[in-house]
Amino acid sequence: MARHIIIVISFVLTLFASGTSQAELIDRIVAIVNDDIITFSDLTREGAPLFRRISQEAPPDQVEPALIQAREEMLANLIDKLIVEQRAEEVGISVSPEEVDTALERILDRNSTTLEEFRRNLELMGSDEEQYRKILRSQVIQSKLISYEIRSKVVITEEKIREFYEKNYLDKKESDAYHILQMGFTWKEDTPAARLDARQTAEGIRAKVLAGEDFRELARRFSQLPSAVDGGDIGVFKKDELASYMKSSILGLKSGEISQIVETPSGFQFFKILSSEGNVMAQVSFAEVENPIREKLYQESLDIQFEKWVKELKEQAYIKKML
Repeated sequence: MARHIIIVISFVLTLFASGTSQAELIDRIVAIVNDDIITFSDLTREGAPLFRRISQEAPPDQVEPALIQAREEMLANLIDKLIVEQRAEEVGISVSPEEVDTALERILDRNSTTLEEFRRNLELMGSDEEQYRKILRSQVIQSKLISYEIRSKVVITEEKIREFYEKNYLDKKESDAYHILQMGFTWKEDTPAARLDARQTAEGIRAKVLAGEDFRELARRFSQLPSAVDGGDIGVFKKDELASYMKSSILGLKSGEISQIVETPSGFQFFKILSSEGNVMAQVSFAEVENPIREKLYQESLDIQFEKWVKELKEQAYIKKML
């Protein structure tokens, strides 16, 4: 009897030790992000649907490499999410349960589904409502942070909208005509000093254009040519209608590109090509698609700014991966 008890105790201790070892393996730290940690169980829980799909669908000899890559990508996502949450806490941004409820209700309405159906779909994907609410909370935090930190930096000008329109909504019939914006800087006296001053002015304004400032607005403010009142817009020219100095400057440029500075009889000029097609036919009017284009460009620019912002936060943070 005593020997039997000893055997049972030994068996239980063995199970306990085994379980402890397994728990330590599951909950080992895989990343440190400033004062917070990410555990292997966090990673497993977050990536469960993806990892399950890889295990079921990938060829047997590719399962392990695919899982390794997926874990690395998922860990990178978790680090980004944690960085954002830490920044939100730092600036005092929080999300209430009611805000998560509202976000979930919008999703249900948008997909014309009930909460019960939604829960069943989550279960089929290997997730649950609690996990999904955590994802929603992170998304709401991110949206608030974008409004707080980034939105004011995103400006979509009419020029950018028109460039997108001309590139995507016009049927191109010819390739020997150019819609041109122009800026020019003249000299009052034909002296080396006056020429140098005009050249330096042209270089300074061109640098602003290359840095992303609006060509039309800069032309209105600084160009010394009659076209300044129209934002530098001088219309569409066929190749054989271009002055020699214009032809040498813009031929070969693509839509949206800026020419080098060229010397003319009266000063220094540079150009922007709005489109390199003449005799075009609009698929739809500009007014019909202006707002959708603005929204598309705005979202694209917002995504770029957000990625840049997260990258800057990560560069300032202490991050150590131990996957």
